[in-house]
Amino acid sequence: MALPVIGLTTYREHAAWGVWRQHADVLPAQYATAVEETGGVPLLLPPVAQVAAAVAVVDRLDALVVSGGADVDPTRYGAEPHPRTAGWREDRDAWEVALLDAAEAVGLPVLGICRGMQLMAVHAGGSLHQHTPDLVDHDEHSPGGDRYGAIDVSTVPGSRVATLVGERLSVSCHHHQSVQDHPGYVAAAHAADGTVEAIELDGDRFCLAVQWHPETAADVGLLAGLVRAAADRAAGR
Repeated sequence: MALPVIGLTTYREHAAWGVWRQHADVLPAQYATAVEETGGVPLLLPPVAQVAAAVAVVDRLDALVVSGGADVDPTRYGAEPHPRTAGWREDRDAWEVALLDAAEAVGLPVLGICRGMQLMAVHAGGSLHQHTPDLVDHDEHSPGGDRYGAIDVSTVPGSRVATLVGERLSVSCHHHQSVQDHPGYVAAAHAADGTVEAIELDGDRFCLAVQWHPETAADVGLLAGLVRAAADRAAGR
């Protein structure tokens, strides 16, 4: 049986490697490694200007990961930018929204990670808390720089997320924004301070998202679950 192909959305940033310093499509290798280690084949999906191409791309995928990255453009949920909201990428927002539209149309398995969860909530008509420390009075979700925060998360009993990762777990996170409203999704996990840390769709389709970074952990239950769903879909084609 062919290995399932998992699309991974990427950053577009100014990067440096060897003698080169130029714009590049990049993604931390942990994402692709985690997909490989759980039985999938990673396929990088950089922002594409012709967003209508998302339909053709999704037709060739067995699952989609909407990766972490910059803030979502607040105009997408009708808000003015908070002073700490910065660096949004209109091209990436448009491309990933088009991918989510195409994925929804065909029931493709989807996993959102960090920014991916926020974009999925906005795509569904929801909104974001633009600077979570304003609400919780601490910086544990994103301690700054290139460091991950370590927080404890409790999953909702009976949720798909709970079946994949258990009742409680300590996670690596790096987000200063969080989900406020998530129409159509149900909350599947929370931090001790009440922050929504996971959302998912009811029903049979694998469509969920988390604020933390499962690709950084030894336990890749979420990615393993996505790859299994992708393999089932591929086998049923």
